Amino acid sequence: MNLLITGVTIADPNSQFNQKTCDVRVEQGKITAIGSNLKPANKEEVFDGTGAILSPGFFDLNCSIGDPGFETKEDIETATRAAMSGGFTGLAVLPHTKPVVHSKGEVAYIINKAKGNLVDVLPVGAVSHDLEGKELAEMYDMQQSGAVAFSDGSKPITDDGFMSRALQYVKGFNGLMMVHPENKSIAGKSQINESKTSVLLGMKGVPALAEEMHISRDIFLAAYHDAPLHISNITTAGSVALIKRAKKDGLKISCDVAAHYLVFTEELLNDFDSNYKVKPPLRGKSDIKALLNGLKDGTIDAVCSQHRPQEIEFKAVEFEIASYGIIALQTVLPLLIKAGLDATQIAEKLSINPRKLLKLPVPVIAENETANFTVYHPAKEWEYNSTNNQSKSANSPLLNKKLTGKVQLVYNNKQLQAYG
Repeated sequence: MNLLITGVTIADPNSQFNQKTCDVRVEQGKITAIGSNLKPANKEEVFDGTGAILSPGFFDLNCSIGDPGFETKEDIETATRAAMSGGFTGLAVLPHTKPVVHSKGEVAYIINKAKGNLVDVLPVGAVSHDLEGKELAEMYDMQQSGAVAFSDGSKPITDDGFMSRALQYVKGFNGLMMVHPENKSIAGKSQINESKTSVLLGMKGVPALAEEMHISRDIFLAAYHDAPLHISNITTAGSVALIKRAKKDGLKISCDVAAHYLVFTEELLNDFDSNYKVKPPLRGKSDIKALLNGLKDGTIDAVCSQHRPQEIEFKAVEFEIASYGIIALQTVLPLLIKAGLDATQIAEKLSINPRKLLKLPVPVIAENETANFTVYHPAKEWEYNSTNNQSKSANSPLLNKKLTGKVQLVYNNKQLQAYG
């Protein structure tokens, strides 16, 4: 499909047109012209981009779907619909499915099932067999079959020796491990942040120490093996400080933060709304300030969705027994705008850096480049509700609320999806 976008502002630090308002023409999947006052051609769809931003397509480093095995939570079709609506043209999907993605067979299943989609769906293979943290999974075979990284998802790797061997093994074929930082022996069964709020609510709290000790261990092991390591889901000021120091020391450490940790604070739990129950738990305002500073100074490389769909029977229960997680693919952009990120920062943290970390081609908004982009209006308001929710699940505290920042169009793989 041929397309002309008029009067749109480009946000791409790798493009000579960054922060410029231009017309952009796409023909047969390529950007063929960028300029001013481009005239519509015959049979060309025209989109008015006045006030909108055109960014390289968003890419999510941390997405859970239920396929295979838990399709009642989310399948590839609904996940990609939600992704498109949220501006994502690529997803790295975590391996905690049933069966676990721990061999080349499961990797091939996901790749084949997602083939032909506007959204690129790329499997992350498990580090350990069945996510048990005991036996190394077939990581090299999975990489050869298309796995882009390796993770045990939301399960921390608790055994120090196993973590050490895994880093050494993955380094041998230039792979990347992504780890969830949680010291289980310190966190225990606590479910909210350790603070005045946890005391007020009469609940045991998870101290920041549980996250920071785990990160410290992983940094020491990565340094020992001179191996790259990506730390997922950081949430505390102490974690930012540890990673900043590791980077300053020249270690190959990267990290990400989920968008909701940049906006939501632990005070939102005062009403025991299980839709705010996430892992790691929501933290305090000082942590949010440190996370935002970490994004701005480059300590935090990327922002992710941490999309975790759950059926209603796992959320509409008492807080203590509710499952963790938020559906988030459609709300990342509004949360980043609310957190104060500008268009260039959003492009860097949500489009460019995630692909760099996984050694994937990075889309560039330039002539003769493959078209892979997102168009959004940063000031347009919309209501997120059951009608436009594209996920199979509904575990979001933002449903039925007005949000600012609306995705208007996504383009990838010669396919276009526009939204009113």
